[in-house]
Amino acid sequence: MARFVLWGTYCNDALEKRTPFRDEHLSRLSELKQSGRLITLGPTEGSTHVFGIFEADSREDVQALVEADIYWTQKIWTQIEVYPWIQAF
Repeated sequence: MARFVLWGTYCNDALEKRTPFRDEHLSRLSELKQSGRLITLGPTEGSTHVFGIFEADSREDVQALVEADIYWTQKIWTQIEVYPWIQAF
């Protein structure tokens, strides 16, 4: 398995728009964390961008995980980029 960095953007008024979906989103993130696929994920201050680190077999696997998230399907996240990451230390 390899590690990947996720970088993306939130919609305008994300804090308000995410409210009805937040519990489902956090529950899924917890499952991904427990399975070892998610290392960390969260918003930047001001909730304009999202940053995450995943462990997966491929970039496509991470992309599929992200696209299955309710924040993506409900357009809370508006753009996502996934990059292979080499952890130096």
